[in-house]
Amino acid sequence: MNNQKLLRFSTITEYHRAAGLPKPAHPLISVVHMDDITMPIAEIPFSLIFDFYSISLKKVQHTKFKYGQQAGDFDEGVLFFMAPGQLFGIDSVADKAEVKRPEGWMILIHPDFLWNTPLAKTIKQYEFFNYSVYEALYLSDKEESILIAIAQNIEQEYHANIDRFSQNVIIAQLELLLTYSERFYQRQFITRKIASHELLTRLEDYLSNYFNSDALAKQGLPSVTHIAETLNISPGYLSGLLKSLTGQNTQQHLHNKLIELAKEKLSTTNLSVSKIAYELGFEHLQSFSKLFKTKTSLSPMEFRHSFN
Repeated sequence: MNNQKLLRFSTITEYHRAAGLPKPAHPLISVVHMDDITMPIAEIPFSLIFDFYSISLKKVQHTKFKYGQQAGDFDEGVLFFMAPGQLFGIDSVADKAEVKRPEGWMILIHPDFLWNTPLAKTIKQYEFFNYSVYEALYLSDKEESILIAIAQNIEQEYHANIDRFSQNVIIAQLELLLTYSERFYQRQFITRKIASHELLTRLEDYLSNYFNSDALAKQGLPSVTHIAETLNISPGYLSGLLKSLTGQNTQQHLHNKLIELAKEKLSTTNLSVSKIAYELGFEHLQSFSKLFKTKTSLSPMEFRHSFN
C-alpha cells in the first residue's frame, strides 16, 4: 500500500474527469457504467477515496481489490457499498495483459444531494456501508436484475428534464434499492449458513476463553470493535449476522452471556454480590445490579434467594 498511488475525489465531476468519462449530467448523482471507464490499467496498483457515497456492482477478472484492510477478488459480480471517506483500491493483478475492463455499474451520490431529505439521516443506519470487501453482497440473477432496473430508473430520471419532482423520485429509488439490499443481505446470512455458523463458533470460542480468564475482571467486557477485529470482520457485519441468526446485536449478545455467567455465580457460589460484580468487570455494584434487573426483572439478591 505504501507504494500505491492514492487518489481522492471530493466531487463526482472530479472522478468523471479522472476516469475518462463525460461530464456528469447531474453534479450530485451519477450512474457510471464500468465499461465506459478509460482510466489506464498501467496505473495499477492504486487506491482511491470518495468524499461521497457509492453503490457498486463490479466484476473484474484476474484482479485483487482492497477495501479497508481486507483483500478479495471480484471474479464474480458482487454488490458493495462505500460511505464517504472509505478506502478502496486495486491491490494487485495476476497479469496486466490479462486484465479486462470492469463490468457492472456504480451509483455515486454526493451527500449534498440528500440534504433536507429523510435519507440524509437514514442512510447512516444501513450498516453495510461499513462492511469489508469480503462481506459484499453476492446477488442471484433475479436480485441483480431488480437492482439494475432501479439503477436504470435513476439514470433515466436525472437525464430527463429536471423539475421539482426529480429529487424526490430519485430519493425514492435510492431508498428502494437500499431496502432491497437489506433484504438480500438477510437472505445471504441465511443461505450462507456454513460460513455464518463457523463465524458464530469462532465468536463463542473467543467469548468462552475471555469470560473464563481474568480479562473480564481486569478489562471489563470486550468492545464490539475489538471482537470484530479479532474475528477479522467488520463490527457492522458481525452485528447484522448475529441479529439475523439470534435476533440480537453484538452488544445484546454480550450482555446476555454476561448475565448467564452472573446467574451461575449467584446460584452456585457463596461469593458476595459485590465480589461477583467485580469478577464480571463492573467498577460499581449499582451498574451490575441495574443491568441484571433489566435483563431478569429481579435484583441479584432476589435471584439468589429464589434458589433457597
